[in-house]
Amino acid sequence: MPLYLSRFSYTPETWARLIVHPEDRAKAAQSYIESVGGKLHGFWYAFGTHDGYNLWEAPDNVSMAAVALAISAGGALSSFETSVLLTVDETMDAMRKAERVQYRAPGA
Repeated sequence: MPLYLSRFSYTPETWARLIVHPEDRAKAAQSYIESVGGKLHGFWYAFGTHDGYNLWEAPDNVSMAAVALAISAGGALSSFETSVLLTVDETMDAMRKAERVQYRAPGA
């Protein structure tokens, strides 16, 4: 199954609610991905541009998009971005296929 890396940030209101009522949100994230047949591999908080990161496994892009849409629609986050992760073998295959792409630079 494909892996996905999500970066998220909470709204100030969400942080305020979590400070008053601390909650392990990894458990919630796990239930979201499991509802589409996936698995949560990790949930981390961080300092910096994003408040946290998730590593997910999902059956396909549509399933992961469904989870991302549901989370985003909930209103607790100010941002939610997801990237599809490629294995080294997939990237090697892409590089081999790229050689056959007849790219032409703009104006060339």
